[in-house]
Amino acid sequence: MSTSEVVTAALTLKPVDPEHFDQAYVGTPQPCPWPKAYGGDLVGPATAALVRSVPGDRALHSMHSYFLRPAEIGAEVRYEVEHLRDGRGYSTRHLRAYQAGKVVYTAMASFHVGETGQEYATRPPADVPGPETLPSSAEYLHDRSHGTGTMTAASKEYWSHGRGFDMRHVPGPVYLRVEGPRTPYQAVWVRPFDPLRPVDGLTGEQLHTAALAYVCDYTILEPILRVLGRPWAEPGLVTASLDHAMWFHRRGSVDDWLLYVQDAVAADSGRGLGAGRFFTRDGRHLATVAQEGMIRTS
Repeated sequence: MSTSEVVTAALTLKPVDPEHFDQAYVGTPQPCPWPKAYGGDLVGPATAALVRSVPGDRALHSMHSYFLRPAEIGAEVRYEVEHLRDGRGYSTRHLRAYQAGKVVYTAMASFHVGETGQEYATRPPADVPGPETLPSSAEYLHDRSHGTGTMTAASKEYWSHGRGFDMRHVPGPVYLRVEGPRTPYQAVWVRPFDPLRPVDGLTGEQLHTAALAYVCDYTILEPILRVLGRPWAEPGLVTASLDHAMWFHRRGSVDDWLLYVQDAVAADSGRGLGAGRFFTRDGRHLATVAQEGMIRTS
């Protein structure tokens, strides 16, 4: 599969007859070097299912999720959507994702028709280097050996090209070691390797909303790993997404570079909470993310 098809394949869902709720779709988590699926490979398709369940005048403004069980890659996931409420201004939906008959993920989502009101937006940091001045993941990993920590040839290829998005870290990656100071914050420029391809059943705006939800989980735990001094390739490191919340403030394209500014909020008891904000290149605040994850070392 080419890099340009990863996101499209992840967000492509087939409508099926519902077994539990009002609407149902099936999709398949994308390949990765580990037995469990990437967390965004549930959040992204869930978003794609949810946005297809509301009238066209409503846009997703918040989504709250729990990851209940690991999802296996390559095995079908069934997304069932329950219509809880459709009011004049807001709609509410509940989603459960099933794999092999067991619930692996659940989400609540709220949609809004949009209205005129006063505006305020936080601004991105002013001192972040532009993406063109930073190495891509592939460039950073090019001369690194496969035997560093737990970095196999498969994980090196996945981090370099397999996720569908070019990612450029400030102050530096945490793949093999923590590059730069062990601060509780970082920023990551993200952009698809190629422009997003159309997906059946989704408008252009819905596609970019689902793609933003898809990419948000890749690096949200990294500021916690950074401040703890634990790179992804550390032997014995085990991480997993536990819960997730995302608020969509403004619409925008994912095809251009977005700055994902992230902070470590807390770490204790084998868990860590990270927070992040997405900005366009011209400083528009598109979305805010909070996610707690399991962080264990053997």
